[in-house]
Amino acid sequence: MMTLAIAALMSGSSSMGAWAATPAEIAALEARFDASVKSADQMAWLKQMASAPNHVGSPHNLENARFIRDQFRAWGWQAEIETFDVLYPTPLETRLEIVGGPVLGGQEPGIPEDETSNRLEGALPPYVAFGADGDVTADVVYVNYGLPEDYEALARMGISVKGKIALARYGGGWRGLKPKLAQEQGAIGSLIYSDPAQDGYGDAEVYPNGGGRPSTGVQRGSVADMTLYPGDPLTPGYGAVKGAKRLDRATAPALMKIPTLPISYGDAMKIFAVIGGPIAPAQFKGQLPLSYHTGGAGKVQLRLKVQSEWSLKPANNVIAKLVGKDRPDEWVVRGNHFDGWVFGASDPLSGMVAMMSEGKALGAMAKAGWQPSRTIVYTAWDAEEPLLLGSTEWAEHHGDELRKKAVEYLNSDSNGRGFFSAQGSHQYQKLVNAVANDVKDPQTGVSAGARLRAKVRADAYDGRGRLSDAALVAAEAGGDLPIGPLGSGSDYSAFLQHLGIPSLNISYGGENESSGSYHSIYDSYDHFVRFDDPGLVYGATLSQTMGRMVLRIAEAEVVPVRFTDLAATVKGYLAEVRALVSNRQRQDEKRAGLTAAGIYKLASDPKVPVAELPEVEKTPQIELAALENAVATLEASARAYDAAFAAKGGSLDATARDRLNKALMGIDQALLIPEGLPFRPWYRHSLYAPGRFTGYGAKTLPGVREAIEERRFADANAYAGKTAEAILRFAARIDAARGVMG
Repeated sequence: MMTLAIAALMSGSSSMGAWAATPAEIAALEARFDASVKSADQMAWLKQMASAPNHVGSPHNLENARFIRDQFRAWGWQAEIETFDVLYPTPLETRLEIVGGPVLGGQEPGIPEDETSNRLEGALPPYVAFGADGDVTADVVYVNYGLPEDYEALARMGISVKGKIALARYGGGWRGLKPKLAQEQGAIGSLIYSDPAQDGYGDAEVYPNGGGRPSTGVQRGSVADMTLYPGDPLTPGYGAVKGAKRLDRATAPALMKIPTLPISYGDAMKIFAVIGGPIAPAQFKGQLPLSYHTGGAGKVQLRLKVQSEWSLKPANNVIAKLVGKDRPDEWVVRGNHFDGWVFGASDPLSGMVAMMSEGKALGAMAKAGWQPSRTIVYTAWDAEEPLLLGSTEWAEHHGDELRKKAVEYLNSDSNGRGFFSAQGSHQYQKLVNAVANDVKDPQTGVSAGARLRAKVRADAYDGRGRLSDAALVAAEAGGDLPIGPLGSGSDYSAFLQHLGIPSLNISYGGENESSGSYHSIYDSYDHFVRFDDPGLVYGATLSQTMGRMVLRIAEAEVVPVRFTDLAATVKGYLAEVRALVSNRQRQDEKRAGLTAAGIYKLASDPKVPVAELPEVEKTPQIELAALENAVATLEASARAYDAAFAAKGGSLDATARDRLNKALMGIDQALLIPEGLPFRPWYRHSLYAPGRFTGYGAKTLPGVREAIEERRFADANAYAGKTAEAILRFAARIDAARGVMG
């Protein structure tokens, strides 16, 4: 029996690709796929793969790579390990102490209820990758999230971090921005702690009573400048293979120049207790049971020491293929990473074992005689945690081939209990919604799409979260929900933002408590099966979701895209940019008036004076006409293509379908700006990029939007033109594809 989602995909109004098989055959394939997905398999794999530390270069990490390869081979895939030699520092010594007081830091203690937390042989202590070596002693200043607005607030209080150690809390932006901005402000060292407001008792009972971070938990991570470029810091733009030309580590721009350590909020409390200085501004205050002071008063000295072993380590990617029978040179690429900071049960192995279930199910179907129409490539990435090393090096090294062959990249990472979530290339928004409407939520019995629409409506009524009007309208009408844009922080970056390959990132979550274990020794099997996804029922749901997406793209006679969704999204981004300009202009006028009237001097406490706002260049009119015209052209081209496909796509003969697929291959590469974005040419996509001051968070129309936000008005005008040119190139490719249909 044809499912509703299959019927929607087959209808002319959906503007989706027709199927190589009949609808009944597709429905039968998906039923066979689902029957092979077992949560019990995932539980066993998770326990095995999270049984020992699996950071880059560790023995267990290599064991996991070989295990994944051997499993895929046993399931009938062509599977190999492809190794890249990447820079990865491991700590030899880390030390933090209050001079004349206690020694802080060190390895987290084990918890009786958590088996692996008491088996730390081979585990590295809490550290951050790609911070500099150093041994510094200095006063400490608390800088809130350590973002530009925080340093501006401190400057207005007369407080500087020059020559000091900056203490920042996690949140607000990408981790690597904190030492980067600290060193730009003149700090000689950096500390980062997890405040309970983000992932401790502010969110949940602390582990082991709940999933929240205990006072001893430490969030490890990378602090390389991901917003400049991901991948091996010494080989930007090309693969880190043997014999590759490498930058000098001393001058590699993505590496930090000051020593940095992550610490627990228990240790942060000991520092706050002695640093002195004024009471911090209200926006600096978290949920620790103390008064937050800024420090910088000369009351205490901290000693911070980091010494690492810097060498090349192997990043062992597993690459598995099922070759397509009809279009072997069109690839559907699916990926998840498997390396962790310690045990990595949630991040990333919860996503990895879901992907393995997909591999097992597809392999069983292949052994029974099925062969996909397009080639399916499953990729298990190593060395994601330090800086997306494995995926970026593979994508850069195979860039020419991927530009010719990759249809779509489908990514997952951590997974948990809760709601469906999707971000990515918006021409696949219809496909994403069709799949979400066809996969059952295991807790409620309704579809994942229906449950997400219910959440959007409930959150809107309760005033929770930041919801777009479009999302609420769609949820109330029972229609397609908009998917989000992609920033960075997982393995899609090189595919989408460097090579121009359309990408999706899919997960479940929102009701799990993994944030409290994130990047600590407590990200363990015991924690995950108690607080994140008991029984891995959502692991099976992720497998069913991603498996359908892979099958529906691999089996479609024509790539299943709908360009009107993308055009409407870009039109919305342009409206946001116009509003940004208007709001900034009004804000600048008000700012000038406040300064001229001495408002802040009059309003501040004379005992703790706050300076007036610094003068800034006022926001001028930005030349958006070319961009507005380009978006209008894109809308017209998208409507014409989707209408033509709805009318004629199902009746195209084999020759026309082949020509149409060729016209659609590589179409997203037209959206790349050849010279890249300002200050970071590696990122080239005109629509999506990680924010320079958000990192993981996406910036849309980034060349224009960020230039306005950062008051680089000449860049804003220039990139409005460059973005318009990219959109027009893309629209022309859509027109060419429509022309194939007559």
